[in-house]
Amino acid sequence: MKTKAISSFFVLFAIVAGLVAITPAAFADHTEVTISTATGSNSPGCETTADGCFIPKEATVDVGGKVIFSNKDTAAHTFTAGNATEGPSGVFDSGLVVAGSSYEWTPTTAANVPFFCMVHPWMAGLIVVQEAGAENPSPSDDELMVDIATGNADKGEKMKIDLTFTTMSGASVQHVNYDIKATQNGEVVLNEMGVHAMTNTNSHMTSALSAAATATDPINVEVTFKGYGVPGSEMTGPVGKVTTKQVVPEFGTIAMMILAVSIISIVAVTAKSKVIPRF
Repeated sequence: MKTKAISSFFVLFAIVAGLVAITPAAFADHTEVTISTATGSNSPGCETTADGCFIPKEATVDVGGKVIFSNKDTAAHTFTAGNATEGPSGVFDSGLVVAGSSYEWTPTTAANVPFFCMVHPWMAGLIVVQEAGAENPSPSDDELMVDIATGNADKGEKMKIDLTFTTMSGASVQHVNYDIKATQNGEVVLNEMGVHAMTNTNSHMTSALSAAATATDPINVEVTFKGYGVPGSEMTGPVGKVTTKQVVPEFGTIAMMILAVSIISIVAVTAKSKVIPRF
């Protein structure tokens, strides 16, 4: 009986050890992460590579953990929270870090923190700060959403289409590849294939809308996601996801404005001349 019990113990131990061995790194330790500058990143070009200008270009760390920014390039860089478009966010800023030196930051709250180099603004990265023990995020499987916003356009005019790509978890979206097509009464007014947007926003302009269209003739906008990544590299994410939106242009808006201005002008001239038309 004793030998049987010992054998059972070893079997149980082997099972547990096997489960630990095959458990994915979803709950990996993220108490410390090191982010280094890519060699030669002081010149444009690294932003188009698969590795990016910061290695890794996206890192995960626990709240209360340590982020070590290491400058392994030959030029001085900054590690600054924020982005080149909106500027520093104030979350952290290393100031100028010379070659061979480093800077450390300890996050206190869970958030997605984009960062860049103020001296070389094409250098951009992302730090995902999560609660200790949280499951590792999977950006490739994250739900992708596309907000399609359009401007007003009259007959014969071009219409602006603004796209904003986001995810359900709020993860940063960069290097978005997609196709966009817009039609009106079966006529194609916009058709751009293989579009690459470095950030999560982009704008497009249709050709002139149909002069024969009425206020009830909508414009159908279709965006097909082709994946994350720089052109020529392997694409990731929900490839093939399609988002559509139907827009009804506000035809006649400009005509109504012109008519309103004309009426106001007539009233003003009439009042000034004190001439009252007889009917």
